Amino acid sequence: MSASNIPYPFQFDSAAPTGPQNGTISNVEIKLQNARGKIPSLQASRLRTMMLEARNDPTKILAHACTYDGLSSRLVEEAGFPMVFLAGYAVASSHGIPDTGYIAMAEMCDKIQESVRQVSVPVMADGDTGYGSPMNVKRTVESFAAAGAAGVMIEDQQWPKRCGHTKGKDVVSREEAYARIQAACDARNEGRDIFILARTDALMYGWDEAMARAQEFKRIGVDAIFIEALPDREAMKRCADEIDIPVFANIIEGGKTENISAKELAELGYSAVAYPWTLVAAHLKSIREALDGLKKSFTLGAPPTILTYDEVCDGVGFNKYWERADKYKYN
Repeated sequence: MSASNIPYPFQFDSAAPTGPQNGTISNVEIKLQNARGKIPSLQASRLRTMMLEARNDPTKILAHACTYDGLSSRLVEEAGFPMVFLAGYAVASSHGIPDTGYIAMAEMCDKIQESVRQVSVPVMADGDTGYGSPMNVKRTVESFAAAGAAGVMIEDQQWPKRCGHTKGKDVVSREEAYARIQAACDARNEGRDIFILARTDALMYGWDEAMARAQEFKRIGVDAIFIEALPDREAMKRCADEIDIPVFANIIEGGKTENISAKELAELGYSAVAYPWTLVAAHLKSIREALDGLKKSFTLGAPPTILTYDEVCDGVGFNKYWERADKYKYN
């Protein structure tokens, strides 16, 4: 069952090659575009290629809703989105906690594996600050790649980190920030390829500070830059023009950044935009409304039907399970 009748508005050329699925042995030639690192990665190459495609085409942008588990990731792919981003805010919310540094590396690796098993599109994951020293950053990037992530975001906040649109955040020194990003790029260059998105929250100390960090991240060799909490169109366009590699935005409903459309962001020069709060807000709202409806039904009659029995079974994967199980029936 399709997750939506509304088509995804931006189409990309990247597609995953497939080999023989009937058990035969065959030579399959796979050409990976825009690969980096000692050990090439199909999904990292796909993600990087789409980012570069969007960078060179103002009619395209990798607009995506951030997810928090296997089911939300699968629903995002079913809705036609070309990538999945396991954001720290969303993953923390799935544990019932705020995005304030509670989530650890191993928990994120579990979520990466959970999501990679459910989708065929590239999965990017939030690596926060890398969970410690630059050596921890290197291990985090290596571990995310080994878990199946196509991309990772590493930021320059102090630990415990905060959602970039909430109070209490601060950044580490330039030197520490550069060491983190160097460690992340080394992990990619010396091991499995993974798309590296470098984030800075240094705009709180002015444009020059944020841009100095972004330019050094670019020199070190990241794939894309994310300057958090840019206020408006003018700042967003200036950011894209000055950095001149793929740039990433996020839109938080009611947050510090002007809430403009993905199409407008593409025209400003952005390669990707994430929506970290959308599914979290939908989750909170729908569960609260369902619980209210259930409580009302206790004295009025049958509980409300949110989805049909068949729709729920299909949504959580029972239909595919039953179809596969029938293949393996035996006496």
